[in-house]
Amino acid sequence: MFISTTPINVRYAETDQMGVVYHANYLIWFELGRTTLINDLGFHYADMEKEGILSPVVDIEASYKRPVRYGDEVRVNTWVEHYDGLRVVYGYEVMKEDDTVCVTGKSVHTCVKKETFRPISIRKRFPEWHKEYEKVKKKRISKGL
Repeated sequence: MFISTTPINVRYAETDQMGVVYHANYLIWFELGRTTLINDLGFHYADMEKEGILSPVVDIEASYKRPVRYGDEVRVNTWVEHYDGLRVVYGYEVMKEDDTVCVTGKSVHTCVKKETFRPISIRKRFPEWHKEYEKVKKKRISKGL
C-alpha cells in the first residue's frame, strides 16, 4: 500500500487550555497529509484549481485515541482508502515517534467545476491522476486491505 508521511512538530498555538492539540487542528493536519500524498504521486492540487476544478470535502471523520501535546513530534500517514473515478476517500493516522496511534480518520472528496459546483469525472478530466489512483487502489486490494 502506498502511504505518504507528513511530519508535524506540534506548536503551542495548536493546543488548547488542557495542553493537548485542539481537535480541529487534526483536520488541518489531514489536509497537509492529503496534499503531501498528492505531491508524492507526482501531482499538484494547485494545477487542478488552475483548470477551474475544486475538490471539496463531502464527509470527514476523526477518532481520537491518545492526546498529542505541545512539543510532540508526530507524523500523519495518508493513503487512498477508496477510489471509484468520481470520489476519493483518504485515510489518515496521526502517530507519535514510538508508533502510538493518536488519531485516525477519513475524508471523502469529489471534484467539481468551480463556477457551478457540478461534479466532474476524475477519470475523464484528469486521466493521469485516475491512472495513479487506480494503481494505488490495486496495490491496496492486492494486499487485502
